[in-house]
Amino acid sequence: MKLTIAYIILGIVFALVPNVLWLIGFGVGRCFRYSLPYAPFGWTALALALIVWAVEAYGTFVGKYQLEVTHVDYASQRVPSSFDGYKVVHISDIHLSTFVENHEAFQRVVDSVNAQSPDLVCFTGDLISLGLAEFDSLSHILSQIHAADGVMAVLGNHDLFIYGRDLTPQQRVDSRNHLADLERAIGWNVLRNEHLVLHRGQDSINLIGVDNIHGPGQGFHTLNLGDLTKAMQGVGEDQFSILLSHDPSHWEAEVLGKTAIDLTLSGHTHAAQIRFFGWSPASWMFHHVQGRYDQAGQTLYVNRGIGCTLPLRIGCPAEITVITLASNS
Repeated sequence: MKLTIAYIILGIVFALVPNVLWLIGFGVGRCFRYSLPYAPFGWTALALALIVWAVEAYGTFVGKYQLEVTHVDYASQRVPSSFDGYKVVHISDIHLSTFVENHEAFQRVVDSVNAQSPDLVCFTGDLISLGLAEFDSLSHILSQIHAADGVMAVLGNHDLFIYGRDLTPQQRVDSRNHLADLERAIGWNVLRNEHLVLHRGQDSINLIGVDNIHGPGQGFHTLNLGDLTKAMQGVGEDQFSILLSHDPSHWEAEVLGKTAIDLTLSGHTHAAQIRFFGWSPASWMFHHVQGRYDQAGQTLYVNRGIGCTLPLRIGCPAEITVITLASNS
């Protein structure tokens, strides 16, 4: 509740500041009997302030709950023939605090995920923003997500409880473990530096999951609790593998050119929740911000996320990614 109120206050502040500044300037000008020698300057300033207010209000009350389904075809000779047409639904960064006061919006997200008839749902971290109370209020909707081979999840930086200022180090450890247990209680498989094997007939693929790993030189500092080496123990390089890793900077740091992992799924950036003609300011901090990246036979997909940390989305709707595997063998 406190976080929701803070978001509302921030949204109001963001929307009102331009107009307040204009009014202050207008009032000062009137007090000193100052008038612009060219009146259109004043009207242009007012128009710009109103446009900024309108865009921010739209992002806060409408854009934040927009949802887009992105379809991606992934073809590779390494995809086993039994997995041809296999449908992976990728979601990330739910940030349940976004929906604590709007259960209907979150129900629409879950219904949209299920409507894709997924073989597998992969969630790449940041289920919560600050506390377990967010999970408690929405677990009944979360538990409705279904797929033929289940829901696979990893922990993101927010899930590690590094933002709970009043928590001791041990309480942070206990909280992240408890969150993983809560996810398992609703039927999710939480991969914490481990992997599992999915079977279709005589064929199989590997699904690898790590706790948050932050690559150097990108983004902002978070905890590195992931262990890719441990997670890959027993994974053969000749087998098709999918990695769930929250922070896309991990791909460049430890995956690309250093492993035989075929497809890495990440989130974390939210594409800054703001895009202008496809460009996001997150590109100032991350090398890989949104969408698909192919390099040297390996692929990274960065999902824009479902929920919010900033209280708005402008030109950057939440994303459900549907990745359909195809075998070229």
